[in-house]
Amino acid sequence: MTRADTEQASDTQLVQQMSQGDQAAISILYDRYSGLMMGVALRFLTERSAAEDLVHDVFLEAWKNADRFEAGRGSVKTWLLVRLRSRALDRLRSASRTRRVATDGVNLPEPRTASDEDPGLSPDRRAIHALLSSLSDGQRAVLELAYFHGLSSSEIGSKLGLPVGTVKSRTSAALGKLRNHLGERGSS
Repeated sequence: MTRADTEQASDTQLVQQMSQGDQAAISILYDRYSGLMMGVALRFLTERSAAEDLVHDVFLEAWKNADRFEAGRGSVKTWLLVRLRSRALDRLRSASRTRRVATDGVNLPEPRTASDEDPGLSPDRRAIHALLSSLSDGQRAVLELAYFHGLSSSEIGSKLGLPVGTVKSRTSAALGKLRNHLGERGSS
């Protein structure tokens, strides 16, 4: 396949080509998604160099595990972002454990402000903020603590003074509401 053909390939085709050792395929996927992934990584890790390392590591992992991608389970974009989120949470938990040993009462880092992030992500960011604002305060709080700060359900319960079951039910309700909103937007 020529570079021009590869550039026109779908994400799924690119992952298939990656599994066969095609370096141009991962280069194109990187061009397509590195900006988005960097913005998400910055939300989690806040330090640019740590976020860059994370994005690099996720693409390296995708390269090594391209043969394990299952198109029926979701899009390539989702596959990459789930890997990114998982690795970011691993790093946050590791850093949190280290901080807790060193000192008590460490505060969570504040999420990045929009001015610190990739300006190309602003349409997506506005859509996400609109969706999050449609949630109740309790639902939004549990999602933000889980997804942006990497806390477990029990940690969220402790932080908010709620039983774990309440945290889980609010998370489930919030995710269901977001799914419904996204479904409505996708069909219009």
